[in-house]
Amino acid sequence: MQKLQTLVVDDEPGMRLGIRKVLSKYTLKLPDVDEEIGFEVDLAESGEEAIEKIGANRPDVLLLDYKLPSMSGLEVLEKVRAEDSEMVIIMITAYASLDTAVSAIKRGAFDFLAKPFEPAELKKTVSKAVQNLILARQVRKLEREKHQVRFQFISVLGHELKSPLNAIEGYLNIMHDRIAGDDLGSYDQMIRRSQVRIQGMRKMIADLLDLTRIESGQKKRELSEQNVFTIAKTALETVQPSADEKGITVNLNAHDPIMMNCDSGEIEIVLNNLLSNGVKYNRENGKVDLVIKKNKNLVTFSATDTGIGMTKEECDRLFGEFVRIKNAKTRNILGSGLGLSIVKKIAAMYSGSVSVTSTPDIGSTFTVTLQSDLPIS
Repeated sequence: MQKLQTLVVDDEPGMRLGIRKVLSKYTLKLPDVDEEIGFEVDLAESGEEAIEKIGANRPDVLLLDYKLPSMSGLEVLEKVRAEDSEMVIIMITAYASLDTAVSAIKRGAFDFLAKPFEPAELKKTVSKAVQNLILARQVRKLEREKHQVRFQFISVLGHELKSPLNAIEGYLNIMHDRIAGDDLGSYDQMIRRSQVRIQGMRKMIADLLDLTRIESGQKKRELSEQNVFTIAKTALETVQPSADEKGITVNLNAHDPIMMNCDSGEIEIVLNNLLSNGVKYNRENGKVDLVIKKNKNLVTFSATDTGIGMTKEECDRLFGEFVRIKNAKTRNILGSGLGLSIVKKIAAMYSGSVSVTSTPDIGSTFTVTLQSDLPIS
């Protein structure tokens, strides 16, 4: 059980002890919070004592009497609120009026209780305050995580772009200084390698743009009834030149037509990634089989290759951003590490899923299942 530190500040002993008795036995369960929440209650009878205790052990919840001897509750409120914006504060007052409530809330109180009040009123007010506190903490946690993810994303992106740029710069310096001599043919391989690196960076930029549009919600979706067999034929034509270079046979196993409600561009991104990975991580003279099936309201794309394969541990790491399996077999294979994460995000947009099965040195099968009956607006 999560215990929230609670401080009750009131100059009436009966009020202090009564609140502690109620809250010490009170627990609540909030949505999206896995454990019950209880209260560890401490007491103070003056503003000065309250400030001292808050300084020594900051409470999560502060129940503060409006009328206190020497230092008023509002003075305490102003002092502690200036030093702590997270602590949730409930004013307690026997002088309940609209002006009192407005004054307290303007100075940072969350709510107020008018004396005398029943235990049920106390529980209700505290429950609302705790919900506000937990929600605020969750928002701050998400912001911190978002900042960290953004930092990691930029760091990885910088690393992934730096490597090809360094390689291209190295080739250019060799050509500029004529280190390989004056025969232009001596530099052909360097030029080809530079072109490959540039193509890789262009693919990474395209993947980044796709990823950004999807995550930001700015990608305009145009849902209509489409024949995915036709989209698959286009994807095959796109990957065919790369397949021919390695002598890889790419087969499409599907009936024509296979109709589904979709954005044709999104399906093309999915198929391009499945097929290009099947070719890229394949062996010379291997093959890639793309199977498309429709069963009721589901369309399934399965791409099976005869490539280098992966271990279970490597499979478990896939589908994250910038995740690339790096080993002796993949050392010379270029990629952005974004393609499969984009496929996963698109699958989620169709209430679908993506999975992989693989055996080292035998091959892999990537399977994407999508809902085919999305409403067309």
